[in-house]
Amino acid sequence: MMAGWINEIRDVVWGPWLLTFLLGTGVYLCILLRGLPVRKLFRAVKMALGPTEADQKDGISSFSSLATELAATIGTGNVVGVAMAMTAGGPGALLWMMISALIGLSTKLTESTLSVKYRVKDGSGLPKGGPMITLSKAFPLPKTGKVLAGCYAFFAVLCSLGMGNAVQSSSIASSFHAAFGWKERTVGMILAMLTLLAVTGGMKRISKIATYLVPAMGAIYVAGCLGIMALHWQNLLPGLKCIIVGAFSPKAVSGGVFGTITASWIKSLNAGVSCGVFSNEAGLGAGGISAAASSEEDPVRQGWISTSAVFFDTLVICVITGIAYACSGVANTSQEGELLLKSGMKADPSNGADLMIAAFETTFGRYGGAVLGTCIALFAFATILGWAAQGQAAFAYLFGEKRNWLYQAIYSFFTFVGATAGLGILWTLSDLANGLLAIPNLICLWVMGPKACREILAWEMEQGSPSDTPKRIFRKHG
Repeated sequence: MMAGWINEIRDVVWGPWLLTFLLGTGVYLCILLRGLPVRKLFRAVKMALGPTEADQKDGISSFSSLATELAATIGTGNVVGVAMAMTAGGPGALLWMMISALIGLSTKLTESTLSVKYRVKDGSGLPKGGPMITLSKAFPLPKTGKVLAGCYAFFAVLCSLGMGNAVQSSSIASSFHAAFGWKERTVGMILAMLTLLAVTGGMKRISKIATYLVPAMGAIYVAGCLGIMALHWQNLLPGLKCIIVGAFSPKAVSGGVFGTITASWIKSLNAGVSCGVFSNEAGLGAGGISAAASSEEDPVRQGWISTSAVFFDTLVICVITGIAYACSGVANTSQEGELLLKSGMKADPSNGADLMIAAFETTFGRYGGAVLGTCIALFAFATILGWAAQGQAAFAYLFGEKRNWLYQAIYSFFTFVGATAGLGILWTLSDLANGLLAIPNLICLWVMGPKACREILAWEMEQGSPSDTPKRIFRKHG
């Protein structure tokens, strides 16, 4: 009964109006920016991976802030979420995910730049920011801005407990149960203790862990997916055709594992966009919290560095996941763009972790499932840590920094709860919180985005070449 009305509310929030709002904001900002985020994407990646001259005494390095942002975004959405999106909306959902990511580049650049521009100092003298501070400090209508800021911070706390924590720990427990036979309660207790140890160290400890964890886990997982493609090379072209045809086919999925689903391209678009937002968070603004903690003084430069997170998260990890799944042999492809579960597979079609573990086991044997189970655990745990930093910043905005200990205790408890609860209802609640979180941030972008875009373009014009040190054109705000 409860799950029914939660699903109904989720469907209303994630209706066509929010998809239009999200994509429309991205398209609007992309037009204002003259397509720069798409045209200069690889320069943003170069900035992210290159050295910085910023003073790292006050805050964390640009790369560490990016690693923390990636830790929050590269999680189960990139593995479990992709498989579930391709189940719910057909294989074409992956293409819509890619399109929404390209549109989201402009959103990410603008929201991160604003977060860095209007950041403040915390009680320890370290920089902090995010949409809640941008709204409360610089929104043209001060009273409205403070209301929107409070709503954003409240929804960010909910997102951190749900999407950033409980969903991730649930996926870890599910993966370890499928791959190793571990009990969910045992996994939950271990995760809760590890989480508490990490989050009590604050942003600096979390960013330090993320700096080493994110590149390592990404490399291992990408290597595994590329291995699937190489060993099933004969399925690569049919799999790609399945994805492209499925995005526009009026009957994108049917039969087999998708026997109860008859989805139009709208269903495919919905699944792809919502999973893309879940994965890269463009439009949610939470990445701006990590960006604002950077020691980089130039807001536009840090905005560009944050933009590369969409590239790594969706255009690399999610795309590789989807293609590997489509050509793994677990799902057969038809001429009509259908995915049909291979005969004899025991994977639960409603569980994305089961489907991807089956894909790895089909290719690498029983050890493949263990490898993927470990990768999912690392991805999800990194997300738990990344969202702990972002959620704590929002909690501190609402209740003050002195009560951070309370958030840390609640957050660790939700890690245990997530591991022992069902994934279905958690995923629905997380989708709902995502949608609510996006609303105040998108309002902020429509009102304050045009000015930010003009200053980004001015920064671009003042830049001699991509290798030059950018000139800072923003004024300091007290």
